[in-house]
Amino acid sequence: MAHSWASLTPQRRQFVRELQRINFGRLEALHVRDGQPVLSPSPGIVREHKFAGENGPRPELHSMDFSLKQQVVELFAFFDELQNGIIDVLEIKHGLPFRMIVTEVPA
Repeated sequence: MAHSWASLTPQRRQFVRELQRINFGRLEALHVRDGQPVLSPSPGIVREHKFAGENGPRPELHSMDFSLKQQVVELFAFFDELQNGIIDVLEIKHGLPFRMIVTEVPA
């Protein structure tokens, strides 16, 4: 498993950048195909605005490489396991995945 931004696939790099751009909010109906996040068509994006708070993108947004936080590593491990499906809601806090809701289909 990749543990730095530079070692990610292009789809995962773009996804991490999107999380950093949103900073606080959620993605709705995020599709995962072959273990990769699908951003086109775009999932629903709901941004949270905190008065007198952090509302802009994360400072890492323009970094060319950095170590991935554990939350991102865990999310990508979930993508690898899921392979194909839809994440109903992915909450984002401080540019990181915080919590997700996934509807499971009974076997």
